[in-house]
Amino acid sequence: MRRARTPQTACGSRRLLGVLRNGSARTLLTRACMTAVLFVFSFVTMLAGSSLIATPYARAATDPSKATSSGQGESSSFAKTKGGMFGNATSTKLDNKLPLYLQGDQLIYDTKGNRVIARGNVEIFYDDNQLTADEVVYDQGANTLSAVGNVVLREKNGNIVRAERYTLTDDFRDGFVQSLSVETSDESRITAERAERREGNVNEFTNAKYTACKSENGMPPLWCISAKKIVHDQAAQRISYQDAQFLLFGQPIAYLPYFEHPDPTVKRQSGFLAPSYGQSTELGFSIEVPYYFALAPNYDFTFHPAYLSKQGVLYQGVWRHKLETGQYSIKMSGIDQDASNLPDTAKNRDDLDGFRGSVESKGEFSVSSWWKFGWDGTLESDDTYRRFYKLDNILLTDRINTAYLVGQSERSYLGASLYHFGGLLFNDTAQSESYVHPIIDYNYVFQNPVLGGELRWNTNAISFTRNDGDLLQRTQDINKVTSELKWRRRFTDTVGITYTPFGELRGDVYQLNNYTEPLTGLNIADETVTRGRTTGGVTVAYPWVASSNAGSHVIEPIGQVVARQNSINQRNLPDEDAKSLVFDDTNLFESDKFSGFDRLETGTRVNAGVQYTFQSNDGGFVRVLAGQSFHVSGENAFADPGRDPDGSFVHSPTSGLETKNSDYVLGLYAAPIDTFRILSQSRFDQDDGSLRREDMSVRFDYGPLMTQATYTYTAADPIRGVEKSQQDIIGVVGLQLTDRWSVSGSMRYDIDAEARLLDAIQVRYLDECFMLSATYQETFINDPIRDIAPDRTVMLRFEFKNLGGFKYKTDVLDHVYGADQPPGQSVGQ
Repeated sequence: MRRARTPQTACGSRRLLGVLRNGSARTLLTRACMTAVLFVFSFVTMLAGSSLIATPYARAATDPSKATSSGQGESSSFAKTKGGMFGNATSTKLDNKLPLYLQGDQLIYDTKGNRVIARGNVEIFYDDNQLTADEVVYDQGANTLSAVGNVVLREKNGNIVRAERYTLTDDFRDGFVQSLSVETSDESRITAERAERREGNVNEFTNAKYTACKSENGMPPLWCISAKKIVHDQAAQRISYQDAQFLLFGQPIAYLPYFEHPDPTVKRQSGFLAPSYGQSTELGFSIEVPYYFALAPNYDFTFHPAYLSKQGVLYQGVWRHKLETGQYSIKMSGIDQDASNLPDTAKNRDDLDGFRGSVESKGEFSVSSWWKFGWDGTLESDDTYRRFYKLDNILLTDRINTAYLVGQSERSYLGASLYHFGGLLFNDTAQSESYVHPIIDYNYVFQNPVLGGELRWNTNAISFTRNDGDLLQRTQDINKVTSELKWRRRFTDTVGITYTPFGELRGDVYQLNNYTEPLTGLNIADETVTRGRTTGGVTVAYPWVASSNAGSHVIEPIGQVVARQNSINQRNLPDEDAKSLVFDDTNLFESDKFSGFDRLETGTRVNAGVQYTFQSNDGGFVRVLAGQSFHVSGENAFADPGRDPDGSFVHSPTSGLETKNSDYVLGLYAAPIDTFRILSQSRFDQDDGSLRREDMSVRFDYGPLMTQATYTYTAADPIRGVEKSQQDIIGVVGLQLTDRWSVSGSMRYDIDAEARLLDAIQVRYLDECFMLSATYQETFINDPIRDIAPDRTVMLRFEFKNLGGFKYKTDVLDHVYGADQPPGQSVGQ
């Protein structure tokens, strides 16, 4: 058995021809022999430079779009590692400045035969690479070098190459290897009866097998590729296979007389990508075969038509372009629709006959280190096209297109955005279409303190247009500018009480055209409205700290007084950005609890609460905040929100703030141990303490078990037309059965209706070379208005390491469009 030898990196000068140790000859190579042995490394490293990527169909392409911002492609289930089977022809740089050491039991100079022979436990060390063999022969006359017997090369990148014999010829440019075996750092393997290098850049493997799987206890690997000949042309950057078979558990299951693909050094090359398949009730059987065009280093195009047995051919294409300052993409799709193929439940079928399609584009560019602009928009022929062909999530109800410009420095922020809002429901009216041109937000924090405190300046401007929806089809225009100054300063007295006084000064200017006033329903042809508000207040907190062996405890009573004008005339003004109103612990101490600028709090309000925080010595924590808000004087803006022109409340009339004493709010945030976390936000009725709203999320991990649940509850609210309480729960459970097998399940359950909304179960297998997942999903949502019916879906996906994958779905057509749909799988991932 060969004994491991330690590289001797300091065994003398380069002029030293030999040293004796234990009666054996050890030597540094002469320059001529050094060049020869260096080529062993060059040749073997060429064989083991990067991963072999094979595909089960002819002329496959490498897709560079696997991990782009557009979301195209799907990441591999296997970790990416360096090293593999094939490499660049110039992957090894021979540096004569680096020392090369040779050790052997014998070093023989055969002057008659013009050979140098190293024999017996030969070891060569160069640049953290190690070559061992029974014998190394350099024939200067024949200009060949041979490594014979138990040849093993251990590269510094982790690859291990084994062979019985290396022979290098033709000025060390060409050569052949017998009984080759290569094991790479990513545990991929190739074996061949013979490997030959010719023409300086063509590597040919005879009777070769490749696999990324381990082979244990004499069992064949899970899968491998066997080929009579594998040829790697480094100049053409192509790998070809002749008489290839794909074997599963040692049994051939597929045969191709010839196929080829780019080698791993190619990042982009035109060719076919992996096809995908599907089955849908409305679309029929589907098959999609993408073709990738590598047009230039910075732009490309993917054409992926999909044949749908019930609808025809859906043409799709993706153009991507990357520039020095950013990138953009354009996704196009279209079909010549035959209305008679549409389901009987489809609305306005005759209007959908002919061309249907969409164009989707995203982009972002940096103007400078502080400035960037971008867009995200979709144009479509009709409201149901993208959802019917599963390009968008079926539950999507609104289309939002935007373009933006953002600038941000250390103390300032400027954002300008254009929006288009469009409704996608059949009962949407003209008022569902609206345009914002633009919204501008500017925030600035003054560098120097003012009165010893921090001064902020915030400005918001909006220009808004929509159709009024009346018979005259008048255009409604709203223009508004809001500007405010905010000041605050914090003091702490000698006993630890903190005082934070603050002040705010705000002004608004509205310019309204053809606006329908909510109070009277009258049309305002042209009007300018101004309003202003001053705010002053103080927040006081008195933290009490106690320490114990387990950790630290902090109890902190908090009180806040906010004073403003008693009333402001605003119910006749529009409300476009303050409709959403959720009162909980996160905004208990906000000076204005409205979500936007169109509504203002008025009068004097007192907010009070107590916060408890526990920080354990081992990293766990618990934080609880409980409190209530009191409207002391003036008009309560939450009490009577008014109604919009459609008769709906402008914002919730039962937010918990509509009475003098608000509802109680409670927030709980806890992670006492690493395996358990809980987040809870609750609101309780101020009269009887009954629960009005609850949002809770819990996660627990214990060994191979993972559980997570989210519970939501909203009490009945007849004022808003909600006659019954609304509550549901989403649960997820995952179990790692073994190191390779796992199972998971999820369910969303409507507690009030005592019915499931959706459920799913998945079984997954993953080892070092193969991944398989099978998912069954059910949805029970029935909404005839949006043509949503209960559905069952089966999804099957498997992936071979370095070879790509396969996907199949029933009842869902899956492809690269639609960010809410599962992404696609590309070859060579």
